[in-house]
Amino acid sequence: MRDRVIIWATVRRQSLLRAILIGIIDCVIFTSACHKHRQIARAPQTPAPANQPGRSRTQSKSSASTLAVSIGYTEQGVASWYGVPYHGRPAADGEIYDMETLVAAHRLLPFNTWLKVTNLANNKSVNVRVIDRGPFVAGRILDLSRAAAREIDLLGPGIGTVRFEVISAPLDNPATDFYAVQIGAFSVYDNAERLRSQYAQRFGEAHIAVKQGTAPVYRVVIGKEPSIDAAQQLAIVLAAEEKNVFVVRLDPSAPAPSAMQ
Repeated sequence: MRDRVIIWATVRRQSLLRAILIGIIDCVIFTSACHKHRQIARAPQTPAPANQPGRSRTQSKSSASTLAVSIGYTEQGVASWYGVPYHGRPAADGEIYDMETLVAAHRLLPFNTWLKVTNLANNKSVNVRVIDRGPFVAGRILDLSRAAAREIDLLGPGIGTVRFEVISAPLDNPATDFYAVQIGAFSVYDNAERLRSQYAQRFGEAHIAVKQGTAPVYRVVIGKEPSIDAAQQLAIVLAAEEKNVFVVRLDPSAPAPSAMQ
């Protein structure tokens, strides 16, 4: 009888220890699984904008008010490149254009916006900084420097389909965000002034922007709208009279160049 009691107590003790051990193993497995799930769900950090270390652009302004220039903003379309006769001349932001640096021209993006440009024909990419305005050719979205075009094998073809992504951008300043419509470009100033004067009488805001080169190009720009939508409405009206019209950003000043952080 005593032997049976001892055996029963031993068996019960072993069962209890086994239950505790299984419970500990289950807890460890559950904790590990939870930790692994949290790691997978963790979102990557958004890169900081130029000149603003530690701050991220996680929200874009409404497309009805301005162009979205948040980190990650993308466009896809045809890009070209430009060199002579603009090399060594002032770009739209005031600095001297050097075609052997990694820079670009865009009609609407703020100066000092950095873009990752990918040639969709070969998947080669290059990072460029926006310093100039253009291209003013229908169907194109970006003008690259010669150095940038070389990096993605665009020199030979001259044009190609690309996708660009904003990887760094200056902070928005809504007080200076204005848009207009370019209605013509002339090599002779008097011709540009004649058109500017004609439209100034009807629309009030009209001026000439100079594109520096071996032979300057005089761009006639109409309007001063607070949003791209408003400028596009004006462009519809003007397109009925002029063949090639482009919505452009008005640049009130030429900021100093900055390096991407």
